[in-house]
Amino acid sequence: MGKAILIVLDSLGIGGAPDASIYNDEGSNTFGSIALACSNGTADIGREGALRVPNLEYLGIYSAARVSTGLTLPNTNSTIGSYAVAQERSKGKDTPTGHHEIAGFTDPIGWYTFPEVIPVFPKKQMNKLIHTANIVGVLGNKHASGEEIIKECGEDHLNSGYPIVYTSADSVLQIAAHEQVFGLDRLYKTCKIAAEIFNDLRVQRIIARPFLGETKEEFFRTKNRKDFILPPPIDTLCDKVIKSGKKCFGVGKISDIFGHRGISASISGMSDDKLFDEMINIIIKANVGDLIFANFVEFDTLYGHRRDLSGYARALEKFDKKLPKLFSILNREDFLVITADHGNDPSYPGTDHTREQVPVLIKNHNLINKCYGLINFSDIGSLLENFLGLEKY
Repeated sequence: MGKAILIVLDSLGIGGAPDASIYNDEGSNTFGSIALACSNGTADIGREGALRVPNLEYLGIYSAARVSTGLTLPNTNSTIGSYAVAQERSKGKDTPTGHHEIAGFTDPIGWYTFPEVIPVFPKKQMNKLIHTANIVGVLGNKHASGEEIIKECGEDHLNSGYPIVYTSADSVLQIAAHEQVFGLDRLYKTCKIAAEIFNDLRVQRIIARPFLGETKEEFFRTKNRKDFILPPPIDTLCDKVIKSGKKCFGVGKISDIFGHRGISASISGMSDDKLFDEMINIIIKANVGDLIFANFVEFDTLYGHRRDLSGYARALEKFDKKLPKLFSILNREDFLVITADHGNDPSYPGTDHTREQVPVLIKNHNLINKCYGLINFSDIGSLLENFLGLEKY
């Protein structure tokens, strides 16, 4: 037995979800759209030509994409690693739902989402939030893109002191406020109160969205985002690792995603570049039987939601160049899985996640060039449980 490393490239779907039409996402294909745009010369901002991800290709991402959709993408070569295509069984297409199912909890019911009306949040709960958090009033109160609503309401927020509240297609209530004028601690406390109020409606997560700047042209969201999420109702892969006497290290959003449960230590609040380097240090220091669970969110937040094909391609190529460093520190017995939690096709209409299947790329010296075919998200966690010998926990 070695160490287990589970990496989630947030939103790197590979199309083909059979129930995509239920979510109005039929035909979405995050990786495929990016690869085709690169080959067609329509993703050449800051880069040029065909998508260059030789290490992901080596692990089998193009092969997985072909299994998922039946399409052969251009510029594909051989696969050495083992791979599969994972299909989500849970209801929803958001980050926590995807991660929870990967780690062992499949949710067939789903969470409450808000209708597209203005005001969007129920009056009873909003009045309770305003009173309990002592915030007098709110701005926004509708479906909106995070960056756009800060531009729209940010100056009013600075003048009034009212926080900006909004939602999306996911089960989420987001609260944006200026770090200095409103205060970061006050924003977190307000979100914690909101979580206690809106959890009764089965709203899955409350997100604190701090920002800085003085005018709508200058506003920008900071790295101090904080998620308040209900943990899964059953023990997950993370909990089982802890109960076995080993450690589970969270990198990026992982601790937030699991409600800060089942995590021995966590590092977050920095760019994906820096998180990757920190992950390398954690892997080197970790012991046999430990789990390193990482989420790299910028594929989703900076490029998927912003519908930036070129940016997404650049981010994939940049990540791919870092993989040899990861490979070089792995021991023969270590077990690496690279996967995703949903899609976010940058060529697709709108700014929301897309319901897609995801690649499962596996590196372990006992598994060479093996295709596992179509599996469920939960099978990823089961694969790692078997590797770590966690069946009794």
